[in-house]
Amino acid sequence: MSKELKQRTEINDKYKWNLNDIYADDETFETELELVLKKVKNIKDLKEDFTESADQLLSSLNEIIDIEEKTARLYAYAHMKYDQNTQLEKYQNYKNKAMMCYNRLSDSTSFMVPAIIQLGEDRLNKYKKENSKLEFFDHFFDNILRQQKHYLSAEEEKILALAGEVTQSSENIFSMLNNADLEFPLIKDENNQELRLTHGRYIDLLKNEDRRVRKDAFEGMHGEYQDLENTFAAVLDSSVKGDIFYARARKYNSALESALDNDNISTEVYNNLIDTVSDNLKPLHQYMELKKEMLDLDELHIYDTYTPLIKEVDLKFEYEQTKDIIKKAVKPLGEDYINKVEEGFNSGWIDVYENKGKRSGAYSSGCYGVHPYILMNYTQDISNLFTLIHEMGHAMHSYYSNKNQPYLYADYKIFVAEVASTLNENLLLDYMLENAESREEKLYLLNYFLEGFRGTVYRQTMFAEFEKMIHETVETGEGLTSPKMKEMYRKLNQKYFGKTLVIDEKLDYEWARIPHFYYNFYVYKYATGYSAAAALAEKIQTEGAEAAADYLEFLKAGGSDYPLNILRKAGVDMEKSDAIENAAAKFKKYLKQLQKLI
Repeated sequence: MSKELKQRTEINDKYKWNLNDIYADDETFETELELVLKKVKNIKDLKEDFTESADQLLSSLNEIIDIEEKTARLYAYAHMKYDQNTQLEKYQNYKNKAMMCYNRLSDSTSFMVPAIIQLGEDRLNKYKKENSKLEFFDHFFDNILRQQKHYLSAEEEKILALAGEVTQSSENIFSMLNNADLEFPLIKDENNQELRLTHGRYIDLLKNEDRRVRKDAFEGMHGEYQDLENTFAAVLDSSVKGDIFYARARKYNSALESALDNDNISTEVYNNLIDTVSDNLKPLHQYMELKKEMLDLDELHIYDTYTPLIKEVDLKFEYEQTKDIIKKAVKPLGEDYINKVEEGFNSGWIDVYENKGKRSGAYSSGCYGVHPYILMNYTQDISNLFTLIHEMGHAMHSYYSNKNQPYLYADYKIFVAEVASTLNENLLLDYMLENAESREEKLYLLNYFLEGFRGTVYRQTMFAEFEKMIHETVETGEGLTSPKMKEMYRKLNQKYFGKTLVIDEKLDYEWARIPHFYYNFYVYKYATGYSAAAALAEKIQTEGAEAAADYLEFLKAGGSDYPLNILRKAGVDMEKSDAIENAAAKFKKYLKQLQKLI
């Protein structure tokens, strides 16, 4: 059998997505791009009279939104055309041109938010009385006006915008160091063959059965960061100072408050996550003890923790099988949801198999007014089954949001984006555990959940706590040095993983290689999303149709309200500890099941 990847033309069309549902052909795309670029150029003509009257404000907003929707459609088509075969220069150009259109649109509409703020709430209310159609924009206006005290004068805003090129350089420097300049050492694999250690190979090497290989990979990776520890510390210190600069310039009490305010999230949510997870670390410590025991180790090191407790069982799934499994797994969500999943499988939503030049990985994407799309590079192992139902969760969120919200309110925030996808994974795991045919299969599935939870809730919360600590350090006037961050990071590893884990010296340098620390308080969303999804899945499984109906309303809400409010209506309050407590209880429950089976 040939090991060469198939050309795209060799793959059956039923396993490809149908991008012609966006544009009939490339010529239509090109014509639309030309028209939209002209419209973007003409937006500047709206600036002078933008808030002159109620009717003018309404017509200008509608025109801008129409152009934004068209631009989003152009980009969706272009980037997916490119992703299905990245070797084609034509679609690289399409993608670049669509992104250029986006950038020009952003620049052309930069006057809009300051103009609405300057208009003010009283005059806006007067305009809404004069033209009731402006009430449609109530949430849009509220989201702008609630932050008005954090916006500056036009000249000051211009200075902040210009500063962006400087403050964003820290992430760029890190990326160049991390991805271009660092060269990791050669190590020997389990067959004593030399291979170059890389970012891409690292996790697979940590899963190697040969402990010597795991240790060499760990020490080789972190040794390079140790050699440049002061450089990485200076770059991260610069990034944190940039976050604090913007927070203070915009009159926030802290960088954390500034970062969360974009989603209208209170700092209590962030602190509640850290506090509640910290109160529920005992099950993770027990899991570490179990790992040490099952791997028959005298000492458990971080490079041992990725080693599977359960040997890979023969869980292979033909793509056609996944359709039936996924439909059965999501059965608790009701007939309408199942029917839409069926439609997704059979109506050109999914690009299934890898082909030569195709983008790696998986994602869900699309644009308003057209069904969502899913990119896969499907193989038959169980992780791909979970990936497929995960991406179908995103797709169904987009489907219901687009069908029930106007374009302005269809896009949901990242804070809730992982809820729909992870909830589907929870339902799949529950279904597969219930239908497992052997003890080995059940053990594998339980371990699969525990590892996912460890990586997403416990580890990301540890990262979130570290982010908070380094920002607070700089906010008190201290600089970030490598010794200081090593000390913080060691204490966090001791706290989260317990006494069973031996904290190697080189683990103290792990902070230096985590790109998410440059994303300004982003990682906590993984943990909150996972916890909310676990809580909602449990609620649906125990309460049935009523809870499922509430969940569908969550999917339909899109971005029509603030994310915390949308989640509350579904039955989860992330300002309280219940959801995280319930998620931790699920981890504890599955850990006990694993222990009983061993």
